[in-house]
Amino acid sequence: MNDFRAEDLHGIHAILYALFDKDEKLDRNAMRRQVDICLAAGVHGMAALGLATEASKLGENERIAVMEWVVQDTDGRVPVALTIFGSSVEEQVRQARHATDVGADWLILQPPMIGQFAAREYMQFFGRVADQTDLPVAIQNAPALMGRGLTAVDIRDLVQQHPNIRLVKGEGPVVDIAALIEVTDGKLPVFNGRAGLELPDNLRAGCRGLILAPDCIDYAVRAYEFFMDGWKEEAEEAYRQMLPAVVFTMQGIENLLCYGKRLFGERAGMPIFDRAPALRPSQAGLEMTRRYAAELGVFDGTLSECSGDCMQQVQAASNSTMEHATGHSRTDNA
Repeated sequence: MNDFRAEDLHGIHAILYALFDKDEKLDRNAMRRQVDICLAAGVHGMAALGLATEASKLGENERIAVMEWVVQDTDGRVPVALTIFGSSVEEQVRQARHATDVGADWLILQPPMIGQFAAREYMQFFGRVADQTDLPVAIQNAPALMGRGLTAVDIRDLVQQHPNIRLVKGEGPVVDIAALIEVTDGKLPVFNGRAGLELPDNLRAGCRGLILAPDCIDYAVRAYEFFMDGWKEEAEEAYRQMLPAVVFTMQGIENLLCYGKRLFGERAGMPIFDRAPALRPSQAGLEMTRRYAAELGVFDGTLSECSGDCMQQVQAASNSTMEHATGHSRTDNA
């Protein structure tokens, strides 16, 4: 976006799922439709290649392709953040430069997912990558999900040492997020995630917004906008409507990728396929997914966009998954 300013970032941003076809290849059309659904829901930003995008399962060429697709499909309508994944400074710098070239507005740096090191090592790693880009940079701090992270004081010191590290993407309880905001004197824009858990309280604590996978994104946008307009009861009601599904899916990242992605697929009328290795759904989990999808309803425009062939593909994928979960065909019970 030509008029992008990091300090203006706010609201609900969608972090895209990696959507695969039946051969475990990235599905270009499904990825484009996912962006369209999120934009139609009114998201304030788009993001990709974080934990929900399964970046660790994607080759570097695939990650580069996703960068290009997301920027192209968003087409400047909202800011785009691209998460930078890699095991070395050189790899992350290379991907950051490509993200810049394709038109990303800001970057989110993940810690390298190898080894376990002291906070100082991660701070130096982040700083070396951040110093090689002119784009605004956020740090993804998700110790519970990634097994490595920084304290609020570490983040404050890192930001003071590297001026273009200007945001934080957190993944934690609202009490931890509130402590980070306090330690940084409220000067550092902070976004939380965790599928939208504690959404209203995150906003009360001073979060600029949340970055969420798209399975309940329309309800999250509604809750955020009601809250910011001062309609607190309506915001709480929108949050209550999404909360059971959020609690169900956000039982760990693998659970989100298994059931959150399928919840999105049910609501979008899209078949969902996994890339191995993956957590495979159980029959009980699939039944819960369908129930939550029915309660939430389809995304706006889904019924008009999804043809009969599309719905048959969804059902075929669902039946195949059910057979994997139960060990027999659904018709065996007829």
